[in-house]
Amino acid sequence: MGSPTESTEPTEDTDPLPTPATAAGRDGLDAILATPDRAVIALDFDGTLAPIVPDPEQARAHPDAVAALAALAPKVAAVVVVTGRPAGVAVRHGGFAGVPGLEHLVVLGHYGAERWDAVSSTVSAPAPHPGVAAVRAELPGFLDRIGAWQGTWIEEKGRAVAVHTRRAQDPQAAFEALREPLADLASRHGLIVEPGRMVLELRPPGMDKGVALLEYVRELGAEAVLYGGDDLGDLPAFAAVDKLRSDGVPGLLVCSGSSEVTELSERADLVVDGPGGVVRLLADLAAAISPL
Repeated sequence: MGSPTESTEPTEDTDPLPTPATAAGRDGLDAILATPDRAVIALDFDGTLAPIVPDPEQARAHPDAVAALAALAPKVAAVVVVTGRPAGVAVRHGGFAGVPGLEHLVVLGHYGAERWDAVSSTVSAPAPHPGVAAVRAELPGFLDRIGAWQGTWIEEKGRAVAVHTRRAQDPQAAFEALREPLADLASRHGLIVEPGRMVLELRPPGMDKGVALLEYVRELGAEAVLYGGDDLGDLPAFAAVDKLRSDGVPGLLVCSGSSEVTELSERADLVVDGPGGVVRLLADLAAAISPL
C-alpha cells in the first residue's frame, strides 16, 4: 500500500490532516470529523504511543503524547489504550493518571483482560489463568535445556510471560528458533504464543486486541473508530475494525510505521512515522475538531 498523500486543505490555525490511502479510511476519517462525539480513538501503547526500547521497563510515552491525548479526548466519545501490558504498567509508563482532559481515559490491559479507568483509578480483572504460573516456573529451565539463554530474557507480565530476543547476537534467528519450542510449551499448559517485535508472548487464549476493541466499541455504541498500532498483536484489532466497517461503522486504520513489521503497513489506511507521527496525527485531529 502506498504512502498517503497530504492533500487535505488546511483550515485556519490547523495543520492539514493526512489523507488516508483507501476509500474506507477516508470514510472513517470523515465520520470521525463529522460526529466526533460518537467516535472512539483506540491506540496501542508500545511502538505506537511509546518508542520501542531494548528494555520494556524503560519504555515511556512519547514526550508529546499525553498533551495530544488530553487535547483530543474531550472532543470525542472516548480514548482507549489497548495493550498487552498490565493496565497499571501502561498507566504508569504513559503518565496518564491525574491528567486534566484525560478524566475518562480507559486502558484495556493484557489484551482486554484488565481494565483501568481514570474515573475510579482502579484496575478490574478476572482470576489469572493457571497455565501462566506453570509456564513461568518451567520457562527458565526450558530455555536452558534448549540452549536459548544467550541474549534472550524473560519479561514477567502478570497474566502472561514473554521471551525477548532483541539482545541476542542475531535477534531474528533467535526469534525464529524459539517459535516452535515455545508454541509446544504454551500448548501443554493451555496457552498460546503471540509473536511481536523480537518477542514471543505466552498468554491465555481468547485474549486479543480485536475482542477487546469490539466489546468496547459496542459497549459505547460508537459510530466511528480509529485504531492505531505497530505490531503483529495489533492485527486482530485491524480485523475488528474491518468487522465494524462491514457492520456499517466507519473506521480508520493507522500504522505506526517501522522497518521491523510490514504486515500492518500493508493493511493500514494511513501510515505515519512511528510514535512521533502518531502524536502529530492526534494533535492535528484535535485541532481539526471543534469543541463539543
